[in-house]
Amino acid sequence: MNTFKTRLDNILDRLTSDELLQNKGLGKEIGFYIFDYPPEHELEMRDHIQFVLRQLPKRKPSLKFKHINLFELILDYLKSRKLLDRVLTMQKQKGDQELLKKIKSPLDPKNIAKAFVDAADPEHQDLILVSGVGNAYPLLRSHNLLNNLHPLMGDTPLVMFYPGIYTGQGLRLFGKLKEANYYRAFQLVV
Repeated sequence: MNTFKTRLDNILDRLTSDELLQNKGLGKEIGFYIFDYPPEHELEMRDHIQFVLRQLPKRKPSLKFKHINLFELILDYLKSRKLLDRVLTMQKQKGDQELLKKIKSPLDPKNIAKAFVDAADPEHQDLILVSGVGNAYPLLRSHNLLNNLHPLMGDTPLVMFYPGIYTGQGLRLFGKLKEANYYRAFQLVV
């Protein structure tokens, strides 16, 4: 297996490849990709994502892409619904578990998927990059979001940077949580 550093070095070539951008060789599957990485490399991964975001326009000037940080998306969604201040107050007063019960409905993955599509505008993009998966937990489970995005993304490839393990059959956040079945994505870099 390649080292983490070697895998990082291959991301930019993969993201700008015609194969990925044109969904070639997927056998009519959706163009969802996972770059899984050891969670202890989170800070390095964040820096590398910023590097990739700066390099994409230089490498492929015509490429239209969006980067969505899931945690920031959730905060923006709660703000737009005028819930953020109430959520923060509730968390301080009643704790995390009570908060999670109360916001389960507003943060239903279908609602977040719609907010995601509104922010990402996949119809006008060539590529969507997703980060902030670990920060969004436990408010949102990425496999639930991905399942709800299937009918909404069209042919636009989506790449999720995932702090954990993707086996090709399931996702295990942080490499520790119980595996959540998800088999419709491809490894971005092996």
